[in-house]
Amino acid sequence: MNKVYPDAKAALAGLLKDGMVIMAGGFGLCGIPEALINAIRDSGVKNLTVVSNNAGVDGLGLGVLLDTKQIKKMISSYVGENKTFAQQYLGGQLEIEFNPQGTLAERIRAGGAGIPAFYTKTGAGTLIAEGKDEREFNGEKYVMERGLVADLSIVHAWKGDTEGNLVYRKTARNFNPIMASAGKVTVAQVENLVEPGQFDPDHIITPGIFVQRVVHVRNAEKRIEQRTVRKRA
Repeated sequence: MNKVYPDAKAALAGLLKDGMVIMAGGFGLCGIPEALINAIRDSGVKNLTVVSNNAGVDGLGLGVLLDTKQIKKMISSYVGENKTFAQQYLGGQLEIEFNPQGTLAERIRAGGAGIPAFYTKTGAGTLIAEGKDEREFNGEKYVMERGLVADLSIVHAWKGDTEGNLVYRKTARNFNPIMASAGKVTVAQVENLVEPGQFDPDHIITPGIFVQRVVHVRNAEKRIEQRTVRKRA
C-alpha cells in the first residue's frame, strides 16, 4: 500500500465533503498541518465541524478557513487569538462547543481508543454540565463526556516513514498523536520523510496503522503567534 502522496491536494483527494468532521492537530500555530489546512481551503468544501484546541490566528492556521467561512462549528478549548472567530461567533455565523482543555484532550483520546463516553469531575455542577448526564461516585459529582471521532484527522509530524510511522518534536507533539488515532482516515504532513527502518522503532509515537496517507512538506515554516523579546540594554 503506497501511503505517500506528492502534495497536500493529492493527499486529500476523494476525502473531503461538505458537512464533515475534521480534527486538526496543533496548539496555537505550533505543530499545525498548515499545508493540509490550505488544501482544504482551496478545495472549497464547506459547513465543516472542526475539532481543534484553537482556531489559529487571523489569516494563519485554521484562521484561513474562518476567513472563507468554510467552518460551521468549532469544538475547541481556547479561541482567544482570533478576532475573526469572535466576530463570526457573536454575529451568529459560527457555532462553538467549548470544552475544558483536559476534557477536550480526553474526549479525543477516548474516541481513538473506542471509548464512547467517560465521567469527569471537571465542569460538574456548572454550565458545562447542562444537558449532560451527571452521576455520583464516592460522594463526588461527575459529568459524562462523549468520545470524539472525526471523518478526517490532519496532523503534522517532524519525521515519518513511508509506512506512516510518525515522530513528533517537542511541543509540536501536542494534540497530534491523539487526533491521529481518532480519525476514520488520518493524513499526516511530515517535515522529514524516510524509508522504514531509518529511525529507532522505540521512538515511534504514532504507529503507521493509524495513518492512511502521508505528504512530505519540506521546509515547513515555524510560525510564532506573539514574538516577545527583551528590550535592548
